[in-house]
Amino acid sequence: MTTASTHPAPHGAASEPGTAPPRLRVRPAPRPGTWVAAVITAVLTVGLILFAVRNPVFDWGTVATYLLDVKVVQGVGWTLLLTVLSMLLGTAVALTAALMRRSSNPVLRGVSWAYIFVFRGTPVYTQLVFWGLFTVIVPKIVIGVPFGPELLSFSTRDLFTAFWAAVIALGLNEGAYLAEIIRSGLGSVDRGQSEAARALGMGEGAILRRVVIPQAMRVIVPPLGNETIGMLKTTSLVLAVPFTLDLTYATNAIANKLYTPIPLLIVAATWYLAITSVLMIGQHYLERYFGRGFDDGTTAAPRRRSRQAAVNRAGTTPRDPLPEVEL
Repeated sequence: MTTASTHPAPHGAASEPGTAPPRLRVRPAPRPGTWVAAVITAVLTVGLILFAVRNPVFDWGTVATYLLDVKVVQGVGWTLLLTVLSMLLGTAVALTAALMRRSSNPVLRGVSWAYIFVFRGTPVYTQLVFWGLFTVIVPKIVIGVPFGPELLSFSTRDLFTAFWAAVIALGLNEGAYLAEIIRSGLGSVDRGQSEAARALGMGEGAILRRVVIPQAMRVIVPPLGNETIGMLKTTSLVLAVPFTLDLTYATNAIANKLYTPIPLLIVAATWYLAITSVLMIGQHYLERYFGRGFDDGTTAAPRRRSRQAAVNRAGTTPRDPLPEVEL
């Protein structure tokens, strides 16, 4: 962008008193490579769009017909419910495992390490199959006195449905990954914060709840958002339980009936993209909320507003203060 200005004064000529020095005309350096890359990218993008629109295999009419189909919308609801419940369970288990890893008790540390090792080291599909067969492994649960009479017994088939098997399998698998994320977030808070809180007489629970976790959330939220998006897509594997009401199964059932797999794959991909976009927006605002006071973009705005308020009150521009040093 060029700036309109006057020509500089001749060599040796002094500027008149009270006048601003002449400006120099600044021109940006030519960068033809970026324009060539932009043109190539635009041509390829237009060609890809035309290919997708004109290709009869995509069958956009079928996509529009089944995008809001009742079965598909119900599958979206079940997928969201699976994602929310699995993430809640996984977060609770992960927080417990992370605190156990930080404990001075070797038994608690060993149990936490073994849980993380097993659930991170085996495929999620294998875990889903295992929990789907839980009613075969444990057909009945008995509550009573050891080596004595039974007080209560019930069949696992009546309570442990395929839906809850999917939630438990996904939640426990996710908890193993989130445990390391939460442990690293808690470790990012300086120990001096906890020591200062103890000096004020705060208990360990209050320190964790009011001092450590609020500061650790700035580190935890970005990977937690990524794990939530990953969980949304992992729900497509719950057929292994088997749970047959999620979005992927609903679109596959319609595709098998119509013999049109590609349009129904586009329907499923469109819904996953839409939900992922909403989750990314929520993650963005959570990062802004927990990043207050750390990011320059969030702390500069209040200073500008307070400076403008001072100008409005005084009617003049205040003198620039000394540079601020943020600790």
